[in-house]
Amino acid sequence: MPSIDSHNPDYVPIHPSTFSSEPLRLGNKAFAAKDFDEAIKEYSNAIRLDPKNHVFFSNRSASYASKKHYTEAIADAKQCIKLEPSFIKGYYRLASAQIETNDLDGVTTTCKQGMNVDPDNKQLEKLMRQAKTRKASERAAKNKKISAPMTIPADSNVSKELMDLQVQYRKTAKDYQIVQASIGACEKTLKVNQITIGELNEIPLEEERKMYRGVGKMFMMENKDQIFEHLKDEIKDNEKKISDYEQKKEYLERRITSQRQNIMECAGVK
Repeated sequence: MPSIDSHNPDYVPIHPSTFSSEPLRLGNKAFAAKDFDEAIKEYSNAIRLDPKNHVFFSNRSASYASKKHYTEAIADAKQCIKLEPSFIKGYYRLASAQIETNDLDGVTTTCKQGMNVDPDNKQLEKLMRQAKTRKASERAAKNKKISAPMTIPADSNVSKELMDLQVQYRKTAKDYQIVQASIGACEKTLKVNQITIGELNEIPLEEERKMYRGVGKMFMMENKDQIFEHLKDEIKDNEKKISDYEQKKEYLERRITSQRQNIMECAGVK
């Protein structure tokens, strides 16, 4: 599979023999000249002539993205995919615009959908890695800010109230880290169970196999249906736990912000 727009990653060339639309030809010419306003105008004219042509939307999405109008680029890319779900460039357009708006979950979802069409697509793999790295960096920065100790000027007259606030703050920060770790553990278990279900689905229905389910340090032999039910129950349980932990995490974040403010006010720090 050739790479997406290998000569120009922001442009989908169309052979003139395939589409005879004059607005399309003018749009392509304007895009090549980096006159993106004119390109958008001509691609819009082409869309009015043929509103079901997915490539017109892809081209206009690229033009909007070149002007950093990512909301419009996202809308056109989504319409492109809707018109032609097998058109891999549509997913690339959408994910590229989403990452510019920091919609990192959206990028991951779009890339996964695109890789169902082209599993070895390097551009989508790269965008998905970028989204994952950015999410990890944002999470680390947020955790660092929350767990950072409060720096209060030394004062021999520091009140008992201030010391109590500092103790409460440290406890809340510790609780936050525990919740974060719990979410990570649940997400890991959830992913393992989802992968296991995927592998079980690949086993032919008519094929009989001995299967074992881990229970603590022991293994129990069960049939495929029993293991399926157990995995589905675990997935449901972990999804609920993650939801509950996320709510607690949001509460702790608000509490930490409030406690930091109280400490600063009590210490007379502006």
